[in-house]
Amino acid sequence: MEFDLMTGSSTWTEAAELAQAVEGAGFSGMLYTETGQVPWMQLAAAAMAAPSLTFTTGIAVAFPRSPMVSAQIAWELAGETGGRFRLGLGSQVKGHVVRRYSAEFDRPAARMRDYVGAVKACLRAFRREEKLSYEGEFFNLSLLPAQWMPRKHDYGDIKVDISSVGPIMNAVAGEVADGVHVHPMHTMHYISERLLPEVARGAERAGRDVADIDLIVPVFAAPGDTPEELAPLIWRAKTQIAFYGTTPNYSFQFTDLGYEGVTETLREHMSKGDIAGMADTITDDMLEHFAVVGPWNEMADRLKDRYAGTAARVVMYLAEEQIRKDPDMVHKWGEVAQATRS
Repeated sequence: MEFDLMTGSSTWTEAAELAQAVEGAGFSGMLYTETGQVPWMQLAAAAMAAPSLTFTTGIAVAFPRSPMVSAQIAWELAGETGGRFRLGLGSQVKGHVVRRYSAEFDRPAARMRDYVGAVKACLRAFRREEKLSYEGEFFNLSLLPAQWMPRKHDYGDIKVDISSVGPIMNAVAGEVADGVHVHPMHTMHYISERLLPEVARGAERAGRDVADIDLIVPVFAAPGDTPEELAPLIWRAKTQIAFYGTTPNYSFQFTDLGYEGVTETLREHMSKGDIAGMADTITDDMLEHFAVVGPWNEMADRLKDRYAGTAARVVMYLAEEQIRKDPDMVHKWGEVAQATRS
């Protein structure tokens, strides 16, 4: 099980310095989100500084970009990193896609299935395996003259992963994706009882082996040896879980565990701007399901107990904030990384 760091917006210099630090500490890789900054340039800066890490986008927003553009970026990054890149794609939510990107969003699961098919068709063409000729429901690509063909390299077998939460998109992941970016707000009950069976159904429909599909799992890991050390991480985890929990599409996770009406309560607090009330709604019992909390010297074992045999990669959601505030924390996280990977 590989051990990665989740990171977001930064300068290229900061990205390179962070990558060097986490590589030296023993992490496996870095996962780049896309919020206020596209991930590609800082990822490239990090990859040049840390030649052993694996890099992935978790996720790059798919629909505002042509599948050709996504495939070209992935091809270049895979070549420049010697194959240490996975393309992670996601649909984002309708409001952002339509109102921030001015792109189409209708039928996102069907569109994502078609999008991944189009990206993979481009990659096959780049590998010189076949002429570009993709005709799908949403995307059609048939023109790739020689002068626009990317240069050849030996790392063209690029993994294309997607993020998914609900049953339809989970099945799409099983049909077409090489990996699934699990939502950070998840429980093992959700993974075992919902996500994995739904991915398996999609894989069966496509004649694929579900064992070939990797789970990439962001984790709210909160290590600390004293209540004072744990308190800010627990607060941060509860706040983030509460924020995600306001989304009605995620409310089933609370209901599955017997916690009724949590999303409604969270939305009431959010409407009042009551962040503290939102965090307090997430009880310690709930937190046990959605986060991994414990002493530093037990964190690796707790991560392995929960995710070994299920996750191909675990991604630390909260670690970067600690490392940015105190660069020496990278060494403590590095000990967890090395123990988790062993």
